[in-house]
Amino acid sequence: MTPHRHGRTALLALALLGPALPAAAQPVSATYTVHAAGLTLMELQATLDITDRGYAVEFRTRMRGLASAFASGQNLARVEGVWEGDRARPRRYVSEGVWRGEPRRTVVEWPDGSPVIRVMVPPNEEEREPVSEAQQRNTVDSLSALAQLVRQVRRDGTCNGGVRVYDGRRLTEMAARTGGQERFPPARDEWSGTALRCNFEGRYMAGYRKGEDVEAARRPQTGTAWLGQPAPGLPVVPVRVEHASRWLGTLTMRLASAGPPGQLRSASN
Repeated sequence: MTPHRHGRTALLALALLGPALPAAAQPVSATYTVHAAGLTLMELQATLDITDRGYAVEFRTRMRGLASAFASGQNLARVEGVWEGDRARPRRYVSEGVWRGEPRRTVVEWPDGSPVIRVMVPPNEEEREPVSEAQQRNTVDSLSALAQLVRQVRRDGTCNGGVRVYDGRRLTEMAARTGGQERFPPARDEWSGTALRCNFEGRYMAGYRKGEDVEAARRPQTGTAWLGQPAPGLPVVPVRVEHASRWLGTLTMRLASAGPPGQLRSASN
């Protein structure tokens, strides 16, 4: 699993279920740092615009610190979608970037509610086993899953549910349950306040890398995500995520700054 996928999985780990939000719901941007074994691996910038009619989510990731010397890369992912009841229905998902000097690009659209791959670079058959059309049904991309979860938490303060996520290459099944409210005491350079704890489990279901140990890949991965207000007047966003990694131990994603787009403020203030 690449570091970019670790960062995305940390927020994908938030992906669960989740009537309408107030029309005044405002977009919010947040910056996160991803850490493992005492090292800073990555920076992730997220923008979430979730309204009663639809949503738009964008992630930008880049390697940081010592990790950038061994695995340079960056990625931009974005999606736009609408709501059907309490479910996210993506319209167009784009992920593009460079990993170890090689360009990568994915474009997926949902013209009739089912995913259709428009662009896939490099071709999926070069890397992974195919995900069947039957398995692709009733899935969403990882960013739509995040929007769905955030919408639910903002609405009723729970994160119980599940979702199946397909990114054009892999199929993952996520489930979570509400773990109650937890208090983060003031600490240097870290967010403090009260957040909703969500315990999650993810299972890799299809799209295995060729030659991969399938039994090992299918083992469930567990973790915890906390969602709270980054500052007074701002909507709820993920403020911390921890999950197990097969290769890097426990990964921790911490909120560094948040605010309206273009007006980020340190989360420790």
